[in-house]
Amino acid sequence: MYHGSTIRLLVGKTLVTGGTGFLGTHVVRALAERGDHLRLLLRRGSSLDHLSGLELERASGDVTDRRAVRRAMEGIDRVFHLAGTTSMRPDNRGAVFDLNVKGTRIVLEEALAAKVKRVVHTSSVAAIGPAKPRGTADESQPFRVGHLGITYANSKHEAEVEALRLAAQGLPVVIVNPSFVLGPDDPKGTSMELVRRFLLGHIPAYVDGGLNIVDVRDVARGHLLADEKGQVGERYILAGRNFTLDRLLADFARISGREQLPVKLPGRPTALAVQVMARAGLPLPVSPDEVRSATLWWTYRNTKARKELGFEPRPHEETLEDAVRWQMEQLGDRVRIGRGPQEAALALFAPLLRLGGRVFGE
Repeated sequence: MYHGSTIRLLVGKTLVTGGTGFLGTHVVRALAERGDHLRLLLRRGSSLDHLSGLELERASGDVTDRRAVRRAMEGIDRVFHLAGTTSMRPDNRGAVFDLNVKGTRIVLEEALAAKVKRVVHTSSVAAIGPAKPRGTADESQPFRVGHLGITYANSKHEAEVEALRLAAQGLPVVIVNPSFVLGPDDPKGTSMELVRRFLLGHIPAYVDGGLNIVDVRDVARGHLLADEKGQVGERYILAGRNFTLDRLLADFARISGREQLPVKLPGRPTALAVQVMARAGLPLPVSPDEVRSATLWWTYRNTKARKELGFEPRPHEETLEDAVRWQMEQLGDRVRIGRGPQEAALALFAPLLRLGGRVFGE
């Protein structure tokens, strides 16, 4: 339930891009409960099954299609721009930048031209970059990881640059930076991939790193708070609890009944091993970007959002339990709660890990 200060009926309409995704569906429901008149920009063939029962106006088109976006902006007062992709697959780099950067540029430029009253742009903590090992970052941290070539992080950073450029031209845009979002009710099943892969036994190994987890329901509420209270041109980290990967996977195991955790591998040798195997064209369950990302500390402070927006995430135990149990219900008897394929992981990576260990002295 939305617990904002007031329930407002808007004279115009609210446009939402990316409204059929995991976070998008939760934001749409929160906006509908607030009383917004909603228009969703949807690709052809997009399903609204997860939003059944809500009064919605549908506009057809893609965020990279300027004419479609311009048509969708007619009569709009507010824009929530959530459309994007989190893909880290090496064969998808062009599409990631096309959707995350070009799509953002078009949506925000057309919002400026339409003279909308407010835009909430959904960015990511990836646009801020990771913290120092075992530390935490906030909104003031400059982006320093472009040289690592992590496609998703670089694309979200460039999209933020576009948002700030247009803010300087007069666009009333507020930026929100969610951390790693988990929770129930993922309509496409992709945003809960970490939990899903763990439950299926598809994470045989992991590396040392950190991750901030936040509940999708709290992030949706944070979008509305940013709309109502956020300062134009400012960004707000919507984050919850910081975890080491050791602790996070242990909690997944406790909730699900998994008997044994995946094998922990040294970070830099593992990243080197995956990079070598990828260049050799060998099949891999993860991409080099995913491994590089996993070795970093995506851990954050939400002090600014708490103070300026009144953002209050729920206890992390509730988020993890709801997320894992919802995913277990979706998977049914496919869940593997026994011993995972640790031996296979070690057999796969052992030769290259030994090489990497000699290179890095680990």
